[in-house]
Amino acid sequence: MFELNEEQTQIRDWLHGFAAEVMRPAAAEWDEREETPWPVIQEAAKAGIYSLDFYAQQFFDPTGLGIPLAMEELFWGDAGIALSIVGTGLAAVGVLANGTEEQIGTWVPQMYGDPGAVKLAAFCSSEPDAGSDVAAMRTRAVYDAVRDEWVLNGTKTWATNGGIAHVHVVVAAVDPALGSKGHASFIVPPGTPGLAQGQKFRKHGIRASHTAEVVLTDVRVPGHCLLGGKERLDERLARARERERGGGERVRNAAMATFEASRPAVGAMAVGTARAAYEVALEYAGTRTQFGRPIIDNQGVAFPLADARTRIDAARLLVWRASWMAATGKPFTAAEGSMSKLYASEVARDVTAMAIQVLGGNGFTREYPVERMHRDAAIYTIFEGTSEIQRLVIARTLTGLPIR
Repeated sequence: MFELNEEQTQIRDWLHGFAAEVMRPAAAEWDEREETPWPVIQEAAKAGIYSLDFYAQQFFDPTGLGIPLAMEELFWGDAGIALSIVGTGLAAVGVLANGTEEQIGTWVPQMYGDPGAVKLAAFCSSEPDAGSDVAAMRTRAVYDAVRDEWVLNGTKTWATNGGIAHVHVVVAAVDPALGSKGHASFIVPPGTPGLAQGQKFRKHGIRASHTAEVVLTDVRVPGHCLLGGKERLDERLARARERERGGGERVRNAAMATFEASRPAVGAMAVGTARAAYEVALEYAGTRTQFGRPIIDNQGVAFPLADARTRIDAARLLVWRASWMAATGKPFTAAEGSMSKLYASEVARDVTAMAIQVLGGNGFTREYPVERMHRDAAIYTIFEGTSEIQRLVIARTLTGLPIR
């Protein structure tokens, strides 16, 4: 586990080359434009990086390291552009976590398209009043038995690729009385009437990634667009109702199944950003002279760099452990997935701030990339479960208590 095999090394080096040669030169421009970097995504598609085959190959790496290796290298290149390249993956994971084999085979390929016609997908879970509090979700899905259709109404927010995606995966409440256990996921096919983009957000960081509201007004989708199918949903709801009465097995939430699978990958993204900032700071400290010597000769600069490298390596190991556990079927008995995301995200926040400090006034300008990296790093402690929520998950797992 601590030594990459030849294939993993080749893939890592290939991705690093793409990140260095294609993504980094374009990073500042697309950050300023705050637009989806379609030309870079198309280059990634031509290279075979933005494709279902590539992500499937990494996903099924028996060691579990394929996805974190890919995430670290791409986000080392640039977090905003990387999120535009990998954002479709969250929707794909939503289908993989909740869908049938037929649904996976039908919809996941459509999320990517091909190099000649690149497509995107969006996973829509958060709402204006339901972010961390998923039980407060107001988007409703009502079954029309006569037409075998589900009717969706509500507003989603913070959706990566929301409104511009070819395929949307939407989490909605089918039984509000059950709270988060009464949720289900739905595919909204391209061109479905009633789905529209709402507000596009202008963000502090990851500005090359499109983030917007998705408004659903009487959106009708066929019955077969319910991920997992109605029979499985009815069984799950029945178990949830039985548990509400004091018996039965624990029922997993549809959105949480997606986030549980993706948390170590988010940790790997954070590691990539932290590593990038650390490398800039290390190089700068070795070449910047003050009082007749490189500033790295001073403990006040060298020690923070030493701490940064130590924490980055520790974060990577947590990510790799969680990814390996998930791939080999070992349960997260101590919420290891949340641990990896929590620690790596806070490392990215702290290391990018350290890099600005090492560069001094230069670090505060857009002439150097660390200010952008710091802005980008802020998202890791927020999206796919804030640091506070990760701590709650870990604490509940360790104690078995409903800590609030």
